[in-house]
Amino acid sequence: MSERRDVEFVSGDATCAAWLYRPDTPSERQPIVVLAHGLGGVREMRLDAYAERFTAAGYACLVFDYRHFGASGGEPRQLLDIRLQLEDWASAIAHARTIDGIDPTRVVLWGSSFGGGHVLEAAARDGRVAAVISQCPFTDGLASALATPLSTTLRITPLAVRDIVGSLRGKPPVMVPLAAEHRGVALMASTDALDGYLGLQPPGSAFSNEVAARFALAITRYFPGRAAKKITAPVLFCVCDPDTVAPTKATLRHAAKAPRGQIEVYPYGHFEIYVGDPFERVVADQIAFLERTVPLG
Repeated sequence: MSERRDVEFVSGDATCAAWLYRPDTPSERQPIVVLAHGLGGVREMRLDAYAERFTAAGYACLVFDYRHFGASGGEPRQLLDIRLQLEDWASAIAHARTIDGIDPTRVVLWGSSFGGGHVLEAAARDGRVAAVISQCPFTDGLASALATPLSTTLRITPLAVRDIVGSLRGKPPVMVPLAAEHRGVALMASTDALDGYLGLQPPGSAFSNEVAARFALAITRYFPGRAAKKITAPVLFCVCDPDTVAPTKATLRHAAKAPRGQIEVYPYGHFEIYVGDPFERVVADQIAFLERTVPLG
């Protein structure tokens, strides 16, 4: 059996909570996979399933919550800030390299959805990661915005403006749901978003389906897919087709520019990939990628 324990590391002005997984046959210099979730997601939403599989294959794992979410610190709660989350990735990578028994030259980044975009940007900035796994990645803010129903955009924009103005006056955030029914008021309002997103929560979860609305105006200016061409490490892109949240066509366009990219396209929706047979197929491909690009020993 693998070992999992609670750890934490400092990022900016707060502390990120994390799980550290160790394989049951540890070596002196283990490779480690650093994992974090997508838009508003927390560790309990199936990241443990991936970490358990990677650890069973012999890889240590560090699974963390972003600041302002889950068990991590940071106020106000449910504040999704791209700059801060990229700082959290840099802090997580730096922390992973200091863990006893970890080989600092064999750090792998794993991100899904919005986190799948973050790992591309984080890897390009770091320049020393050993490999990257980018699952159903958000790569293009404009493409995702255009995929959002116009009625949803028109109803969220005033909330985002109100939230920004309120933040300048020291008021609490104006919240907007993360997921809703198709054409609902949420950051993700596709046909599969609400059931798919909420379906990732374990029983008794305290997950909050909301985020500060100001993020809606920032998302269109974020293009992490552009970083793919700067990554010298091997990158595995696990792409969903069709994908209602992170449009497939834009993702494939960016992924094709990665110098050492491997692209796998799956006939699953954005939220299907985390569970059941789709999960089994994708995680097997991810382990095979790890064993080929960052072998044990």
